[in-house]
Amino acid sequence: MPPADEGEILIDGQPVTIATPRAAKALGIETIYQTLALAENVDAAANMFLGRRFDDPTRKSGRLRDGVATRQVIGRLNPNFKNFKTPVVSLSGGQRQSVAIARAIHFNARILIMDEPTAALGPAETGQVRGLIKQLKDEGIGIFLISHDIHDVFDLADRISVMLHGKLVGTVNKHDVTTDEVLAMIIMGKLPAR
Repeated sequence: MPPADEGEILIDGQPVTIATPRAAKALGIETIYQTLALAENVDAAANMFLGRRFDDPTRKSGRLRDGVATRQVIGRLNPNFKNFKTPVVSLSGGQRQSVAIARAIHFNARILIMDEPTAALGPAETGQVRGLIKQLKDEGIGIFLISHDIHDVFDLADRISVMLHGKLVGTVNKHDVTTDEVLAMIIMGKLPAR
């Protein structure tokens, strides 16, 4: 990863340097990509532990027993999730998002970076994912939500940062601006006049 051009990253008020994805994970930062980065041919438990060391008590003889940890984490996020043994390729978009989020928070994520979490989802699934995000916020997990959906932004964010052509236009408190003012930031690249 290239070094930052400017600014600094603070976690718990202390500056940190994040040179690799592994360093980010060690700091409790997880990313949920727009594509979800799931292995479609395996089930939820296999996806939760994909690329992780098996320090999990559900492991027995080199396999995940019944996916107890998977059932606990996904059950907390989405009590209606029942397809634990189904390959994720057969799951709905909302269920797939539940698996990706569970994978991140099971490993003690303190900060989630979510890239377009409701992209390509239907209205019911979008509502489900929005509910998951609100639940995680209520549990004290910090969330960086990357979205082009102004409704997601206003429904889920506390602060809104707008970027235009790779440059930061500014950051505003959601309660201090209207959707029209944020749209003007996006289109014209200017902060609202105050």
